[in-house]
Amino acid sequence: MGKNLTKRNVDFSKWYNELVIKADLAEHSDVRGSMVIKPYGFAIWENIKDILDKKFKETGHVNAYFPLLIPKSYLSKEADHVEGFAKECAVVTHYRLKNAEDGSGVVVDPTAKLEEELIIRPTSETIIWASYRKWIQSYRDLPLLINQWANVMRWEMRTRLFIRTSEFLWQEGHTAHATRTEAVAEAEQMHDVYADFAQNYMAIPMIKGVKSDSERFAGALETYTIEALMQDGKALQAGTSHFLGQNFAKAFDVKFADKEGKEEFVWATSWGVSTRLMGALIMAHSDDEGLVLPPALAPFQSVIIPLFQKDETVNEKLLAEAEVIAKRLRAKGIRVQVDKDDQKRPGFKFAEYEMKGYPTRIVVGPRDLENGTVEIARRDLKNKTSVNNADIETTIEALMTEIQENIFKKAVDFRTENTTEVKTYDEFKKAIKNKGGFVVANWDGTEQTEDRIKSDTKATIRCIPLEGSKADGPCVYSGNEAKYKVIFAKAY
Repeated sequence: MGKNLTKRNVDFSKWYNELVIKADLAEHSDVRGSMVIKPYGFAIWENIKDILDKKFKETGHVNAYFPLLIPKSYLSKEADHVEGFAKECAVVTHYRLKNAEDGSGVVVDPTAKLEEELIIRPTSETIIWASYRKWIQSYRDLPLLINQWANVMRWEMRTRLFIRTSEFLWQEGHTAHATRTEAVAEAEQMHDVYADFAQNYMAIPMIKGVKSDSERFAGALETYTIEALMQDGKALQAGTSHFLGQNFAKAFDVKFADKEGKEEFVWATSWGVSTRLMGALIMAHSDDEGLVLPPALAPFQSVIIPLFQKDETVNEKLLAEAEVIAKRLRAKGIRVQVDKDDQKRPGFKFAEYEMKGYPTRIVVGPRDLENGTVEIARRDLKNKTSVNNADIETTIEALMTEIQENIFKKAVDFRTENTTEVKTYDEFKKAIKNKGGFVVANWDGTEQTEDRIKSDTKATIRCIPLEGSKADGPCVYSGNEAKYKVIFAKAY
């Protein structure tokens, strides 16, 4: 199966699209720009969701759900916010269909026009803050720490499965606080939660930083971001956390009475990650044979494959042994599958599980039954080893840690090799054109310089890193005094 994939170094985009389909993760739907997430792909998303949801709750957040449809007038209340999303909004104008008079099907009933159009949520700040106005009266109601798991719609002209689709799944946290200090601390805390998850579960190293003014979330005072590097040298924004100040509180008149009875506007944050993380997972680790999944997120961490023979008696023993091994591994918390298919050849099965990125493969054959052994193969290193049956649990447990760490190290090494620091604009342009990856350069802090560089090279400022952003020379483009040392890259 992997032999049918386009090679990454031939056409990375085609390789990615083929891999998503062949690994049975997702497919294009009949609705333009939208996708169907298939069971195997959704199982990975569920693991992402479950881990993050636990982390959110550990930091004091609770889940709620808000309407899909938002009155158009709500989006008009916060000017920067509506400007940022206006071109991406899908609009509901009517509430009823009727049969066409010529019998050709159904048509929109022109008499069923809505008095006010409804927007399919591109994000939920406006509808949520309308509720917060009713919920918040006093300092005793704060902080309000709410998260929502939902779908959103942002009309996209050019789509790619998981990376950019019109409809996608995500979570969005929306919090209200009594002070600026508390709100900033919340935004920073969730920024840390995202970075920790990406590095320790997704095995992807992240650069933590803040966005430039032009790249900031619409309506935010500060946007914190985690930026990852994909194997084609492009950056991917993996998660953001926003300090919203009092913008939405003022737009929706959300006030609270402090301990002295004085009315104040609340301070706000929002933060989110989406199914775009699936794209990051694929592009950061996978190879020309298929997916490479970190054990922490793999739906199954191992598959047990009995080498079925023509002798049914032998097959019964092989399958029984596979089930015993599976039971032992499950008792240790290992997610394991037993392949009971006696029609496909072993070679086909091996290729199929490599394509799907199973971290390990355990093979049980007739000789293994005699010798009390099994053969274990690692997906990340593509090596095999024979292991005594009694050592299976300890071996697989150790491999889960080793594979997770190895995948992360490989991603770190790739990022290091593909990060270039430059001092002149000629060096900058050559690095972006010929090497790609992260380019570190001094920037004068002006939007004009940022726009010129983007126009020249298609590279954008991915972030002003939280560490190492002190300028050490003139701006790479203007030659003026630099304000920051920043990370540039072409990006998804």
